[in-house]
Amino acid sequence: MKLKEYLNIRTVASVLVGALTGFGYYHFVGCRTGSCPITGNPYISTLYGAMMGLIFVFPSRQTGQSK
Repeated sequence: MKLKEYLNIRTVASVLVGALTGFGYYHFVGCRTGSCPITGNPYISTLYGAMMGLIFVFPSRQTGQSK
């Protein structure tokens, strides 16, 4: 498997896991009154979870590397 294909599969998988986590948070913990900006709407909490999954996958700079 090529590196590019691996990164695409990894990215898609992390976004899906994040989206499921966001929806699960809405369903099990969410705001009952609807006044919470993130957890009051299932679409927003799912999108927020997907973004968190995407951010989690992006590589960060390593401290030992020089430019």
